[in-house]
Amino acid sequence: MPHAELHSLLQHPHIWRGNRTATAPPPQQQAISSGFAALDAALPDGGWPQGAITEILHIHHGLGELSLVIPAIAALNRHGAHAAWIAPPFLPYAPALHNRGLSLTHNLLITPDNEADSLWALEQTLRNGACAAVLGWVSSPSTTQLRRLQLAAESGATSAFLFRPRTAVRQASPAALRIAFSQEQQHYRLDIIKCRGRFFREPLFIPIPAR
Repeated sequence: MPHAELHSLLQHPHIWRGNRTATAPPPQQQAISSGFAALDAALPDGGWPQGAITEILHIHHGLGELSLVIPAIAALNRHGAHAAWIAPPFLPYAPALHNRGLSLTHNLLITPDNEADSLWALEQTLRNGACAAVLGWVSSPSTTQLRRLQLAAESGATSAFLFRPRTAVRQASPAALRIAFSQEQQHYRLDIIKCRGRFFREPLFIPIPAR
């Protein structure tokens, strides 16, 4: 392998080199600001992981879980980046999204007929890399299917947000970040059950923003 190609390969953040010590950490993974200062401060890279899966686990739809990612999607849209929505449980209400700062021309809605087609659409959209973020609603993907999605997100350098039932907390997952989402009074409660680079002992509470 030519020297230049080898040097480029060794710069990949997922490759550990034996001569790296605590004083010379590997490059940090890029992140997308969540739009919530407290959450950005808590996450190791300062926001939602890029090129990786974030799982948001909830008891049922409509608890406000989508509001957790809306500020990030709006910021991406302002910079001309696109987002894809795959198999949302309800038809997104365009005027409400517009009022939250999303650009309707920068958001693609995909409505497959079944979960198998949804998983296929997720993988292809993530791998393509044309969208900066992909939101997907899937209920029961296998661990193997989740690994395929994680590899696709890495390949496309795309942030994947998977909204799944709270019961999925028992399943092994390659996701970089897994959050059990709920609400308590005027706060979002985030029980961070998996996070690359940090262990959380206590839940994180974020004030629900005024709309």
